[in-house]
Amino acid sequence: MQKLKNTQLIVTGEGAIYHLNLKPENLADTVIIVGDPGRVPTISKYFDEIEFQGQNREINTHTGRIGKKRLTVLSSGMGPDNIDIVINELDALANIDLGNKTINPEHKALNLIRLGTSGAVQKDIEVDSFVMSRYGLGLDGVLNFYKVPDGIIEKEMCASVKEQIAWPEQIAQPYIVKCTEGLAKKIGFDMHQGITVTAPGFYGPQGRTLRMELNFPDFIQKLETFRHKDERILNFEMETSALYGLGRSLGHNVLTICAVIANRITEEYSSNHHKPVETLIKLLLERISV
Repeated sequence: MQKLKNTQLIVTGEGAIYHLNLKPENLADTVIIVGDPGRVPTISKYFDEIEFQGQNREINTHTGRIGKKRLTVLSSGMGPDNIDIVINELDALANIDLGNKTINPEHKALNLIRLGTSGAVQKDIEVDSFVMSRYGLGLDGVLNFYKVPDGIIEKEMCASVKEQIAWPEQIAQPYIVKCTEGLAKKIGFDMHQGITVTAPGFYGPQGRTLRMELNFPDFIQKLETFRHKDERILNFEMETSALYGLGRSLGHNVLTICAVIANRITEEYSSNHHKPVETLIKLLLERISV
């Protein structure tokens, strides 16, 4: 079996994957991914036991159990570029022999669940409510660098996006990937469901401006009015499309759930965004630990 080159798969002298600084035994099959390293202990405080704790750069990892359910909670930092690192290295921990640098003969599918915050782009999506991302719409271009398996990208919906929004040529070509249906039914069945836009930044890519003028000042309004059959765009965040595209391409189960802490149409902001996030954490742990 062909070995991966040392510059493709970087392993530390201690046998850990480079950026995550984890060994395969440190990883559970169900992984909760958050952006903020500080949110990791906010989640793991509900574990019955914590068997492993580690941190490297912005990546903080706790692995433990709730009852008999083994879970890992891991921070990715912000942005789809970080997700590119995190998902590839989580897959390597599950499906590559780090010592021999060869791909394992049997594939292991992880459950990769992002829990985060977002801004709504529809008037009826209330601040402090929860959105489950049925689809991730990527403005980031990360998946465009990969040869994606057939059936992963929602080509018809992508064509509708480009047509209705009159897609600017200066922006990366959009891609859209659906979540894993099994996780959606188990976790997000009673939440708002729709398309989540993943932006490669917080300001200009999400229609915000402080001192720089925007090239596309009506971008949010175009997203708000988009419709494809029964689907509409509900919210903005910065990780989902890369998670869905890479995760599903590598054979894993993926889902994003977010607390809405701002509404970009009504200009309302949560008075205490920690409260809905805490509620969402408890809800997720309850639904995945059974």
